[in-house]
Amino acid sequence: MEIEFIEEKENKLFNRKEIKFYVDYDGEATPKVLDIKSKLVALLNTKKELIVVDNVQPHYGEPRALGYAKVYDTVDDLTYIETEHVIAKNAEPEEEPEEDAEAEAEE
Repeated sequence: MEIEFIEEKENKLFNRKEIKFYVDYDGEATPKVLDIKSKLVALLNTKKELIVVDNVQPHYGEPRALGYAKVYDTVDDLTYIETEHVIAKNAEPEEEPEEDAEAEAEE
């Protein structure tokens, strides 16, 4: 998976940087939002808590997708501006405690 930045602009009103990008994933399945987010964190040298991948739109018949992400200055700005479902979509999945998993296996 490779990411190519198309447009990067500063939005001072919302204290964030808005980024449009292409994701090339030749020979792979369409990448998940969390995989793209991890790659963007590395490329933009930011923290996972400050970035939100808003959407990823695959191109029909091509191993390419158009994406839009926002990098906030602070976590407070992100939680104040973004809707709950966008934050949930970008949240890391929580792992089950091992005790619960063992109890379910015994049943």
